[in-house]
Amino acid sequence: MTANTVDPGPTVSDMNPEVAEAERLRTAAKVMGAGADIAGAVAFLAGPDARWITGTSLAVDGGYTA
Repeated sequence: MTANTVDPGPTVSDMNPEVAEAERLRTAAKVMGAGADIAGAVAFLAGPDARWITGTSLAVDGGYTA
């Protein structure tokens, strides 16, 4: 069994369709994330390829915290 967390960065969703331009510019990638970006990271960590990863926090934020 593994235990990990995913820390999403600025992400466009139905709950925040008008995300501030300043937030987008703060990411190293200069783009906002999408739900699929977060879901992909979660799917990876839940899948067999991540069986040896545990106790980590994965920043899925386009470089927001870099």
